[in-house]
Amino acid sequence: MGALFPNYGRWEIEIVEGQGTKVKDSNGKEYLDFVTGIAVCNLGHRPPKVQKAIEEQLNKVWHVSNLFQASHQEKVAALLTENSCGDYVFFCNSGAEANEAAIKMARKHTRRNKIITFVQSFHGRTFATMCATGQEKIHSGFGTLLEEFVYLPYNDEKAIEAEMGEDVAAIMLEVIQGEGGVNAANEAFLKKCEELCQKFGALFIIDEVQTGIGRTGKAFAYQHAGLSPDIITTAKGLGSGFPVGAMIGKAHLKDTFSPGTHGSTFGGTPLAMAAAKATLDEIFQPAFLQSVSEKGEYLKKQLKEQLADIPFVKDVKGKGLLLGIQCDQEVGPIIAEIHKQGLLVLVAGPKVIRLLPPLTVSYEEIDEAVQILKNTLTKYSSLPI
Repeated sequence: MGALFPNYGRWEIEIVEGQGTKVKDSNGKEYLDFVTGIAVCNLGHRPPKVQKAIEEQLNKVWHVSNLFQASHQEKVAALLTENSCGDYVFFCNSGAEANEAAIKMARKHTRRNKIITFVQSFHGRTFATMCATGQEKIHSGFGTLLEEFVYLPYNDEKAIEAEMGEDVAAIMLEVIQGEGGVNAANEAFLKKCEELCQKFGALFIIDEVQTGIGRTGKAFAYQHAGLSPDIITTAKGLGSGFPVGAMIGKAHLKDTFSPGTHGSTFGGTPLAMAAAKATLDEIFQPAFLQSVSEKGEYLKKQLKEQLADIPFVKDVKGKGLLLGIQCDQEVGPIIAEIHKQGLLVLVAGPKVIRLLPPLTVSYEEIDEAVQILKNTLTKYSSLPI
């Protein structure tokens, strides 16, 4: 391990095996996985239909480049456009690349430079998406940032009205800020952003990298508010762990990405598309999405009830199976103890415990996870801060 850059703060756990919601570490210890690769393994680990699709494609062809016709991409693009307000799709390898494409699209299409994002947002770690991210800790140490990104307070309609004008290329936001603390936008704020984009000819970009692909109980989280963004970006849950990202755009943007304007060597490979199609075929079924909503409501209700008497727990927030337990103290040490008890969770900012179970999680597994959380947090509530 000594040859790796130390840019990750890794836990003292190495996962070597996984199936469904359960994983095992290198010592044979089993865990309930409520991290799922940070909202990636939406169908759990090694979902059989996705694994079969990848195995079948492995025996055909792995990579050919985007210079050739791509019926495998067309099938996945159709699933994405049929289940969103978009009309065309660009495939890449990650959420950061999808957001990078969206930023380039907005600037090229509008011939403007200014893009409005929000405090505590997270859009990626390429240089442009880092600059789009409204968190100082992400910017620190990298010198002069790209110009024309403006960070406004989240859910502040007056701030967005004051900043908006004909020099704005786009408003870019997350319906729920995952990395920033599981902060949900209110519907009035979202509709105001959409209205102002339409008024001033800017593009409305919604980053669904973490919230998309069924995570909140709909195909995409923006659909809860009845929005119709110009661009949707997605990645994490799209390939069940196989690297793939996508930018989905409306028809009026089609000619902005003409041949040669943007590309990706590995974007939309046959293997990635096999994984994505098998994933979407399952998640985008109405009954499946309804089950996500029901399990999300159940988990949230159980957390609120079971953690109600723990003094430092202040709120349970989020939607579907993207939930955060808001605490009034830093949760790092608590996370480590929760892991020891056999439940994998992560943070969303210093004081929020983030839960991202597979969308296939059972009610029994939810109950087990809630009990572990209750026991561990109850223990910590009795200790001096």
